[in-house]
Amino acid sequence: MLLFGKPVAEAIEQNILKGVSELESKAVTPTISIVRIGNHEDDLTYEKMIIKHGKRTGIDVRRTVLNENSSQYEVECAIRNVNFDKEVHGVLLLRPLPSHIDEEKICSMLSYKKDIDGITPTSTDHVFSNRGPGFSPCTAEACIRLLEHYDIPLEGKNVAVIGRSLVIGKPVSLMLINKNATVTICHSKTQNIAEKCRNSDIIVAAAGKPEFVTSDFMSERQTIIDVGINVNSEGKLVGDVDIAAAQMKNCSITPVPGGVGAITSMLLLWHTVLAAYDSLK
Repeated sequence: MLLFGKPVAEAIEQNILKGVSELESKAVTPTISIVRIGNHEDDLTYEKMIIKHGKRTGIDVRRTVLNENSSQYEVECAIRNVNFDKEVHGVLLLRPLPSHIDEEKICSMLSYKKDIDGITPTSTDHVFSNRGPGFSPCTAEACIRLLEHYDIPLEGKNVAVIGRSLVIGKPVSLMLINKNATVTICHSKTQNIAEKCRNSDIIVAAAGKPEFVTSDFMSERQTIIDVGINVNSEGKLVGDVDIAAAQMKNCSITPVPGGVGAITSMLLLWHTVLAAYDSLK
């Protein structure tokens, strides 16, 4: 069974449209500012997608574009500007930043009220404690939303999360624990990783390696959430999971493309709508 992200994204979009309409009645247009450094192809593709979705849903998308060689001071100034711009409700900082920029400091400077992708310390605390202000990282939240949409139970289930990054691995693990799942975080140093995955009910694959999760990692009728987006040796877009092997094992799996990614971009817009509501308080 394929777990498509489209119906989940469409449901979120309906909430966005309703929220935008209500905010417009209060003379507020939800607005995102995308902060981009350089002209990396992945960043440009993502930026175009957000602009496209913004036009369709009535959310204004602005851009702050800096040169690849911009200094730490220049990037800090850009963050201060969007922080103080009252017309901007959400900020998307496209990462990773150039190696000469202190990314941790830049993320900590961003106002948590405008942090729609969960990169500030306040947002991290929100994910860790499951309370307080802040937004969850969109990709991690997308995984949870998808599982809930398809009525896949989490309470008491064993989940193997492959990857421990702050973008997806760690936050999705904490969010799964908050749903009363039992989580095993696997990474490059994990021994017997395939066995740990086979013994789980659910796998969340965020290894960042094309088709890393092979048949050896799987057991019959598991649920597999594939977060990876890679290009294989044939130039084809693939995930972190061998989808053919998963289907042979009768697993329920998210396709790549068409799975988690479709939800992630909609959550960015939804978080912006929520931030716009908060700005009225």
